[in-house]
Amino acid sequence: MFYFDTINNKKVLKSDFLSEAEHFFTTKESFIKTKDPVFSKETENNKNDILNFLGVDELICPKQTHSANIAFAENKKDFPNTDALILNRKNIAIYLNFADCTPVILYDKKQNIGAIAHAGWRGTAQSILKKTLVKMNSNPKDIIALIGPCICFKCFETSPEVILELKKTIDNTEGLFSERYADLKGINERQLRECAVDKIDICPYCTCCNNDLFFSYRGENKTTNRISAVLRLN
Repeated sequence: MFYFDTINNKKVLKSDFLSEAEHFFTTKESFIKTKDPVFSKETENNKNDILNFLGVDELICPKQTHSANIAFAENKKDFPNTDALILNRKNIAIYLNFADCTPVILYDKKQNIGAIAHAGWRGTAQSILKKTLVKMNSNPKDIIALIGPCICFKCFETSPEVILELKKTIDNTEGLFSERYADLKGINERQLRECAVDKIDICPYCTCCNNDLFFSYRGENKTTNRISAVLRLN
């Protein structure tokens, strides 16, 4: 179950499914990513709070491009054209950024490795979660998956072409599509279950419906502010 906690009195969202690794999703109070100079000082302060909370010196973030490219967060800081990072070191933390796309945290309790994937409709259509599991070399039964806040079924209106591409990624499409709408959380959950992952926590919040808590690209006229999914291994 998802619940709110705080870092320096600012809300973050966590799941009680995952106690083995430090993780959270930022909110409008704790966000660390923007292109708007008005918020640059605020995001810098929030990032320092998070670094102190996690006890690490750096937060590593890739350059996201809606790809299905995956990398290990090791030996370098620059990850161009990358939409999932795998973490297998304890002395750093990783984060990826979102504003309607689906954030997914994966944790392998046997290997003590984790990953964050950026599963917008393009990443979902390219089965980025399935590909990340393969690259982690994980037994699906050892995986804990957290599907974070993103745009909901009733808010994600899209084209028939996109719906067709999304349908190709799963065997069972029941309940996940209508003529013009698709359930990104549900599709990613279905992809994971069809890979035999069964420990999945799904956030009930929609970035568009719950725009008081989270940033929404569609709901806020293409905002450059982002929420982030953050992970550090214990």
